[in-house]
Amino acid sequence: INPNSPAIGLIYKWNKTPRHSWRFSYIQSKIVAKDTDSKEIGRKLRGFEFQNNIKELTGGIEFNFFNFDINNPLERRFTPYVFTGLSLSFYDSLFFKYGHAEFDSKEKTIALPIILGVKSNLTSNFVLGLEIGARFTFADDLDGSFPKNENWQPLKFGNLNNKDWYVFSGITMTYTFGNKPCFCAE
Repeated sequence: INPNSPAIGLIYKWNKTPRHSWRFSYIQSKIVAKDTDSKEIGRKLRGFEFQNNIKELTGGIEFNFFNFDINNPLERRFTPYVFTGLSLSFYDSLFFKYGHAEFDSKEKTIALPIILGVKSNLTSNFVLGLEIGARFTFADDLDGSFPKNENWQPLKFGNLNNKDWYVFSGITMTYTFGNKPCFCAE
């Protein structure tokens, strides 16, 4: 939620109606965490830290809470929105050895993104958005707490009953191109 590394990506949307769009994206970033930044004494004393590179391909549906037809350039549009779908995330499997994060292998996992945002048209072609999105993964080794490699299983720590999450927050700028859509019944 509190960004500590830059991310970059591309988004493609197909505005099917003024209320929903099909959305596809690619995002890459580095996730970073340090126990010394924690408010919990136990984590501060442990002193672990890690960084991991995430590359994510996502597809899903974006739902606008209000009609968002930006084809009238004289009319300012604004809407909150929610997005969900499926992500395929590529990352490095990590483990901790002597207090330092070590690389084990290249991995991939399915993630479920839940994104909340607001957007407004700047012109008839440009839309500015602000969003925050949590991703629930089906992996538990993004932070090195649960190594996949059986040789490193004795080094596992933390809450072993849940999987890892990561969050991207950011600003989006989209450009609308193509013919003016007809949102009529087919």
